Amino acid sequence: MNPSADVLALASVDVDLKPIPVGSGITVLWRGKPIFVRHRTAQEIKAAEDVKLASLIQPQPDADRVKPGHAAWIVLVGVCTHLGCVPLGQKATDPRGEWGGWFCPCHGSVYDTSGRIRKGPAPKNLHLPPYTFVDETLIRIG
Repeated sequence: MNPSADVLALASVDVDLKPIPVGSGITVLWRGKPIFVRHRTAQEIKAAEDVKLASLIQPQPDADRVKPGHAAWIVLVGVCTHLGCVPLGQKATDPRGEWGGWFCPCHGSVYDTSGRIRKGPAPKNLHLPPYTFVDETLIRIG
């Protein structure tokens, strides 16, 4: 009754962070879900840290959404918490909304650079997948 090799292969995915320049992001698949990995700029980090928590729909400090010592990297499940669409914002040309994060064009949900819902019908922040830093340039999701 052990999982097969193909199931185990989907249990985790390693992501090399070296090729992701500051201000850019990539999308990888993990367990059939898009995972957003973004290398945040100093301005994006500061904007996420300076938010008044009382202004958030689902209050959560930026520090709780990133790994300690790795504030430059945000890793999120790229599925809108409203109806399961995939928000835009991973490409430099994508609309990102007023807070510079992600925008779901289906119903107008807007997320900030920490993946927190700021406007629209989505009830929750973008979910955080389980991940760890294997070293400074490699993360393991799952």
